[in-house]
Amino acid sequence: MVELEVWSDVACPWCYIGATRLAAALDGFDRRDRVRVTWRAYELAPDAEAGAGRRAVDALVESKGMTTEQARHMFGQVSQVASGDGLHLDFDATIAANTFDAHRLVHLAGAGTARGGRVLRALYRAYFTDGVAVDDVDALVRIAEAEGLDAGQVRAGLADPDSAAAVTVREDELLAARFGITGVPFFIADRKYAVSGAQPVGVLTELLRRAFDGPEDH
Repeated sequence: MVELEVWSDVACPWCYIGATRLAAALDGFDRRDRVRVTWRAYELAPDAEAGAGRRAVDALVESKGMTTEQARHMFGQVSQVASGDGLHLDFDATIAANTFDAHRLVHLAGAGTARGGRVLRALYRAYFTDGVAVDDVDALVRIAEAEGLDAGQVRAGLADPDSAAAVTVREDELLAARFGITGVPFFIADRKYAVSGAQPVGVLTELLRRAFDGPEDH
């Protein structure tokens, strides 16, 4: 069994693209049933104000000192890449958010399970396509319910700042620091082989192959 750990952030479009490409790589990999994917938390903006309700383009202008035109151009380039992977990103609708609770929801769903992966994909769609504020507890509960989780349990888990899910998110981030991860998405197979960024499907397939077979001799 190969353990594949993926650090990502719900508010990272390249992570959405990377997760989509990983799904394609796994679909075409002949040992898919021997790969376990665990989604690990990484917050690109841990100090972002929760519930601010600002548009992502305005938040980017403020945080990076860009003009609105520069921010829109950057988002347009990302959207064009994403469309090649079958994704529709609507940055005009995207609401900047603190993603800590969204990461907690993935862990409540089971970050190393298929359901956790489905919840993460639902969070990406909510954030980048549907204009959902993913730091709104009610919105997170609706996403969880749609994926078969118990609304009461999810609401209770998100209400507790010291919940097991909260502790695990912090542990993920400490691991990222230990491994020297400074950008996402970041993929590590068996804690031996790693690639960074939204790599093409072929690169991710090769990462899986190396994890099973070791590096090729040259």
